[in-house]
Amino acid sequence: MTIEVTDKVLDGWATDEAGPVALHLKQKLVPVESVNGEPGVIFPPTYADIGYNIDTLSDGTRVASIDSVGSQANRLEPIFKAQPGQNRDQWLAPQIQIVLRKEPCNECDACRKAEPKKKKGACTNPRKVRCSIFDLAHRAADAVVQSSPKLNELVKKAFQSLQNGDAGPLCAVGPTSLVFGVWDSRGGTGEKRPRLVRSIIRAWDVEPLHAAAQFNSVWKALDEEQKAELEKEAKAKKTELSEKGLADAPAVFRKTKLPQYHDGSPNPEARVLGGVIARGRIEREVAVNLVALRGLSSTEVIRKYLLGLSLMAATADIELFLREGCHLRYAEQGDTWYEVPRRGESMEVKLGPTAIEKYARTAAEPFRPKWKEKWPNDEDLVYEFSLAKAKELLAKKTDGQEAVGSA
Repeated sequence: MTIEVTDKVLDGWATDEAGPVALHLKQKLVPVESVNGEPGVIFPPTYADIGYNIDTLSDGTRVASIDSVGSQANRLEPIFKAQPGQNRDQWLAPQIQIVLRKEPCNECDACRKAEPKKKKGACTNPRKVRCSIFDLAHRAADAVVQSSPKLNELVKKAFQSLQNGDAGPLCAVGPTSLVFGVWDSRGGTGEKRPRLVRSIIRAWDVEPLHAAAQFNSVWKALDEEQKAELEKEAKAKKTELSEKGLADAPAVFRKTKLPQYHDGSPNPEARVLGGVIARGRIEREVAVNLVALRGLSSTEVIRKYLLGLSLMAATADIELFLREGCHLRYAEQGDTWYEVPRRGESMEVKLGPTAIEKYARTAAEPFRPKWKEKWPNDEDLVYEFSLAKAKELLAKKTDGQEAVGSA
């Protein structure tokens, strides 16, 4: 049996305490280089000290992490940015921006006449370098928000309300913080909320590969006197000729604490990584936590709004060019979602993107007047980053850490 999604079904997911506990999707992915189902080489992310994050199961199967939960959230959140020229009635969330710095325009009279060292302060029309709140890794709890005084004032009050059980203020300022999870570790509340949308990509039954390269420089073309002078200068400057491109440089081993050789043979753990062959499936798992959603608020308006945003994020066809050497695509045309009950078998659900978008836009309507009241003009949504406040943050005590200079 397949559940046809209607507004009544969606409302039930948001409000019915006895309703399903989650929605779940498994998406099959394939490398763009894969032909006729043959396994392709993909490059997982690398981490300090360990290289690829590969686990070996008890049966010997090796499973590689291809994109982490945090990374997936950072790829999904920007879908809520408004398109250029899009009016407020089409927004799903307030479009808060933060000015990180100002750069000289190099075009005004003041810039053309100013001395180079004074050019930054002389500009009469500086270019504002901005970032969207949707680009911040820690969302409303990010250090950039904490270092933007006026925005931090709003967010601080919102976290205090959340601590007292009211998710409304944070919904009105930074709703995606509730969709993708947030931890006010740098603020005064320490409030921590789980993700409503969780996504991760793994590759199964992987075989790690290694790479090797050789950089050939101009070194062989130099005479002995030139080589001697360069070697002398490199020694005096405590640098390596190969680092400056003036000597040949093989690339066989990574910069790691591991020994390069073991029992007279190259240590594979120290070799330069060359991707993995995924002989098994490459799979993206997405889950929408309906228990956590209903636990955020007893207000139906808030629940429906957050469900709409969560489903928009969960069903978005994001680009799967994850990094150099890891370009994936969706293997199938349609996705099979399942409604997960408290007990019994999961049931297939047809989540149509058109119905979800309509639901999300309708659910956002009660919040639009609040955005208009708080930010009458678009420029009111722009806040200033303060370097002085960022410096204060460095000395501030966070969870498990003593403040700098404290007794």
